[in-house]
Amino acid sequence: MNYDFLPPKRTSNAHRISRKRLRLWLLPALAALIVGALLLRPAVTPTGATLPPEVAAPPAVPPPPDIRREVIDGRVASGDTISALLGAYFTPQQIHQLGQQSRDIFPLSRLSAGQPYQLHLEDDRFVEFLYDIDRDDQLLIRHSAEGFTVERIPIEYTTTVESVQGVIESSLFAAVAEIGESDTLAMNLADIFAWDIDFILDIRSGDSFQALVEKRFRDGEPAGYGRLLAARFVNRGDSFEAILFQDGDQLPGYYNADGGSLRKAFLKAPLAFNRISSGFTMRRFHPITKTWKAHPAIDYAAPRGTPIKTVGDGVIIKKGYTRGNGNYVKIRHNGGYETMYLHMNGFAKSIRQGSRVSQGQVIGYVGSTGLATGPHLCFRMTKNGAPVNPQRIKLPAANPVSHDNLDDFQLLASSLLQQMDDAPVQVAEQQSDSSSRHN
Repeated sequence: MNYDFLPPKRTSNAHRISRKRLRLWLLPALAALIVGALLLRPAVTPTGATLPPEVAAPPAVPPPPDIRREVIDGRVASGDTISALLGAYFTPQQIHQLGQQSRDIFPLSRLSAGQPYQLHLEDDRFVEFLYDIDRDDQLLIRHSAEGFTVERIPIEYTTTVESVQGVIESSLFAAVAEIGESDTLAMNLADIFAWDIDFILDIRSGDSFQALVEKRFRDGEPAGYGRLLAARFVNRGDSFEAILFQDGDQLPGYYNADGGSLRKAFLKAPLAFNRISSGFTMRRFHPITKTWKAHPAIDYAAPRGTPIKTVGDGVIIKKGYTRGNGNYVKIRHNGGYETMYLHMNGFAKSIRQGSRVSQGQVIGYVGSTGLATGPHLCFRMTKNGAPVNPQRIKLPAANPVSHDNLDDFQLLASSLLQQMDDAPVQVAEQQSDSSSRHN
């Protein structure tokens, strides 16, 4: 039988179907390979392609060695020199250079026994040297490759202001000790009121004092007193007040509540806290010559070595020794006055004939040289050559606070006096504490 067409062969059709199926399988596989390749490719930073081959990190730098620092605290011993203190760190030539460099700031020959110092070292090498010149200033010495640096610097203190007060029963010294304060406070009070109160003749039981005083602390430890800002002293019922104030360019001084200066031409006495063994008289039996003689002077009995102060500014016109006077100094003052200080044990440094002295300056020390039965000061004063009784002369005060600064002074005085008035009664508190301890 003939057919008008030929049916497709089964094998050809199956082949076409296999190829179609293969294409359908290959396309997803190929896509999967491409995606996998993209995912597995390492990320490259914009600069990564330019980096050189990896180099090993350099070895770690060891930390610098610890510096051993040391501070040596000491006090200048008797006979110590700068060579004795620093000779282990510098050559004699360097010590000489240091002395030359320090001469105009503080002469190293003036190192005083007992004064504290600090020596700072690093690995046993000198760093700096600090020496207390006085209560206010230090000498600072540093050394570097360029040489020495030398300075005079203020001592750093922490300061508080406290009110102190007491009542006198026997002496100002005893009253100050009774409230736990030091002799320095008693001396400061005596110096402030020395023009108005003779602390040998005038003090009576029942007198009282009060003061606003700075107390200093250094490295957390008490370091004495700073300025005495204000004080009140009641003597025989009379009240004396003192306010510390700097009037313009003048040095700070003490003034009363009205602005009048406490300073006068002469102090009331050349010594403090002693007794008068013989007063001013024109007829006295001399204990050595056994004769009646005029004694136009005041004898102050005091321990040997007690400092003697000049009662006023002046010029030393005589300094020497005689059989009767022993070691003595004679000073000429303004207004025709002259003063003499006899029987000294010795003279203060820098006291020489022709030199100027300032009121309150120490000129010598109590002794018993010449015709003297024991240590005392014989103090004499003349005016135009005639003897005068130092206890009876009346002298004008120095200038008061200037008009330009009077308002500032009054504000300060009012504040300080109010602080003293508001301060708790220290003596009563101590008595109360004492009684509570006994109960």
